[in-house]
Amino acid sequence: MSVREEFDAWAADGRDRGMEERHWHTAKHVLARMPVEDGDRVLDLGTGSGYALRALADSTGMTRGYGLDGAPEMARNAREYTLEADPDADLGFVVGDFGHLPFADDSLDHAFTMEAFYYSDDPHETLREVRRVLRPGGTFYCAVNYYEENVHSHGWQENISVDMTRWDAAEYRDAFRGAGLHVAEQDNVPDLEVDIPPAEAFPTDDWETREDMVERYRELGTLLTVGVAP
Repeated sequence: MSVREEFDAWAADGRDRGMEERHWHTAKHVLARMPVEDGDRVLDLGTGSGYALRALADSTGMTRGYGLDGAPEMARNAREYTLEADPDADLGFVVGDFGHLPFADDSLDHAFTMEAFYYSDDPHETLREVRRVLRPGGTFYCAVNYYEENVHSHGWQENISVDMTRWDAAEYRDAFRGAGLHVAEQDNVPDLEVDIPPAEAFPTDDWETREDMVERYRELGTLLTVGVAP
């Protein structure tokens, strides 16, 4: 099944809202770190329900936001959710390929992606495209929960028909640099909101030990890699 087919089905089932709820725990902290200034143009790569762009529009003075998704139903839902939330928001949602971004060279100030980068058919090509569309000094905030050091994520591939790329932190840094992006920072953003039951409640349906759950949410969390276009 293609990315389009997979996530069109998710959108039709309303699972885009579920993604938003789960990702918001760490995404909001990543978004708060982005240096978005008045007049900036921002790309949300793999926009899903469009929640990240709406949050940035509410909290910054960015001029224009673009949400790109490979699934038409996702982009349609994001457009509808945005119209419901703020009909005057200057946000656009388009269907597109991560490897062929429909933007001119040096045309965007910042890019963000949350839990979408690893669905790219060619992640190296995607990074080259991000580098191409960012102006000098522009930033790319790439956040993923599915990565090598997070052993608790390794089984996720079994639950989805789309091939996923599982890099470790060093591979992310190397790939960013190979695409021409300087690596400004890389760290783990913990999820402090998922409730972790007391030790006597384990094992649960999802976790054998409390230590595993603490490691997953409080220590590993979301891997964030920040690139800057020279």
